[in-house]
Amino acid sequence: MSGITPTAHAAVAAHPLQDFWRSFSANKGAMGGLIIVIGVLLMAALAGLIAPYSPSLTDNTVFLVPPAWQTGGSAAHWLGTDAIGRDILSRLIFGARLSLTIGIAVVSLSVLVGTVLGLLAGFYRGIFEIAVMRMMDIILTLPSLLLAIVIVAILGPGLMNAMLAVAIVVLPHYVRVTRAAVIAETSRDYVTAARMGGASNLRLMFSEVLPNCIAPLIVQASLGISTAILDAAALGFLGLGAQPPSPEWGTMLADAREFVLRAWWVVTFPGVMILITVLSFNLLGDGLRDALDPKLKR
Repeated sequence: MSGITPTAHAAVAAHPLQDFWRSFSANKGAMGGLIIVIGVLLMAALAGLIAPYSPSLTDNTVFLVPPAWQTGGSAAHWLGTDAIGRDILSRLIFGARLSLTIGIAVVSLSVLVGTVLGLLAGFYRGIFEIAVMRMMDIILTLPSLLLAIVIVAILGPGLMNAMLAVAIVVLPHYVRVTRAAVIAETSRDYVTAARMGGASNLRLMFSEVLPNCIAPLIVQASLGISTAILDAAALGFLGLGAQPPSPEWGTMLADAREFVLRAWWVVTFPGVMILITVLSFNLLGDGLRDALDPKLKR
């Protein structure tokens, strides 16, 4: 009697998660990125079980052994060994754990601080907003890697200082995204109704507005992980991030610089891992953006 067919009724009653997954899975690049990201996460989580050797184990009888398929290679070391006899495959597997930990920790810290600052700047317009946004603008005017190098040079080289430096560098993106979303949401009717009902600013920020700002933050966070991994690898390559013998991919590249012409594998495989991981997170972020933004849905 209502004139709505069962198919149309099912489409209307579709759960938001089903609608999201339908839009996300239609993007083949995003699905490929998701599969690779899951694979890298599993590799990092199970590193102690699947790595054939300890990442710091050295063997003076197998210096710079090529991959197993190349002449002179050994089946005991599928991807070869480095200059002091450490297994490349094992170091790559444990490096995934370290690199992902860096990316997730940096993004978590940046999202937490950036969300709070963005909420405050969006609600308390005026001097506070101007001060916060001008500070973020100053950070954005500086080349990100150069700023991170300066911060680490001040704090001292090390993994924790490198993570803090990268978190500061990417912080403005989360502040700006949150502030823009807050300004857009505070003009809506439900916020006006809650304010007229006597809701405090604290309740408005965290109970009413923040849940509706989650989508752009998720997209920015997924893209931010790739940026954090790349910047941390760059700092490691310059000797300012994770210090040897940590199996961080950027540090592995730094250790292999002098063997570029003699042993291609010690440079190629860490670089390929960085490339694949960063590309996968970027594809994942693009897919999340397309699926979460109604204006971009097909």
